[in-house]
Amino acid sequence: MTPLSSLSNFFTRTGAELHLYHLGRTLAPLSLEQLEAFETEQQPWEQPFKGQARLACVFRPAGLDDPLVWFLALPLDEEGRLSPAQRDAFLERLITTLGQTALTVGRPDLQQAEAGKIDNLMQDNPLAFTPDDSLRAMLHARASLDCDRPASQYYELAEQYLTAQLPLDDWPSLGLQGIADVLTRRGELSSELAAAFVQRLADLPDTPLRAIALCLEQAPPAHAQLAGQLPEEYETELLTALIARGQAARDLGDLETLCACLRAAGASPRPAAAEWIDALLADDEAVNVDVLVAIAARGYAHLEDAERLPAFLTRLASCPQANFAALARDLALIPRLRLPVLMTLRNASADSPLGQALAALTRQAETGNPAPRH
Repeated sequence: MTPLSSLSNFFTRTGAELHLYHLGRTLAPLSLEQLEAFETEQQPWEQPFKGQARLACVFRPAGLDDPLVWFLALPLDEEGRLSPAQRDAFLERLITTLGQTALTVGRPDLQQAEAGKIDNLMQDNPLAFTPDDSLRAMLHARASLDCDRPASQYYELAEQYLTAQLPLDDWPSLGLQGIADVLTRRGELSSELAAAFVQRLADLPDTPLRAIALCLEQAPPAHAQLAGQLPEEYETELLTALIARGQAARDLGDLETLCACLRAAGASPRPAAAEWIDALLADDEAVNVDVLVAIAARGYAHLEDAERLPAFLTRLASCPQANFAALARDLALIPRLRLPVLMTLRNASADSPLGQALAALTRQAETGNPAPRH
């Protein structure tokens, strides 16, 4: 039997029902072909985050009723491509644990004990990571939908609350999984309920608003990778409501709510999201390290702009609390941003904030004390 050479090879040979997802910046489906192209160094990782390719592998081997889930963070090199050593060690551990006979396409007799061995491979695994609660809930919601499984038992109550069928102060009774299910399946809402949902967002207390915004980071308004969308006008109104709530929080000095709304709205591809980012970057009182991190993490697609990217990097270089080297490096790992970031840094004048930040990095490198990773 041909040696196991990659994760994509493992999933192909086991014949498991498989769904893969990006988990780095925005939850999005990942095809087996895309994973294979990454593992064979044909292309860099599309959504690098903190120097890693973060993905979820939701797979159900033959003979199992419920799928298994792996959360993996594969290390990347300086060009955003796979550094294979830890992946290869994991594959060796996989073969040692299961044996070559388990790697047979479509085996109908996979025993529960073997499935347990597969699941236990995540224990003490340097590639494994634990997503935060909102990301885990959104993944569960998306995978359940993609696997044609029903929403969780918390869906009905969350739908009633989010469409204004329950009082505003009933939010403590909601389950995070129910919120994630409603947001993921919002394309199933009637026009009447969709309108009520958008209006509800404008009226929510800050605490449930932040919880919903945390989930919307992974299903932002009008995003191309949504499993289902509201009618177009309501997706637009959803984005408008997030921006309005975020701007109101900025005026009140509520940084937590501002950043929650910014992360959810910034990931939307609509021009209104980019315009809000522009306004924040031009606002001396609004710009701080948390706002800059939120833009880099979720609004990165809007930085592919000849004016916005230099403005962002200048703000980043001028912020004493920000780790300029780590954030700039993370952006440069994104394939579509790599060249623009490098060119912007290269063209910076020596006396500009960008030039001074680069000079400081050069001095650190010469003294053997590189900037820490974030």
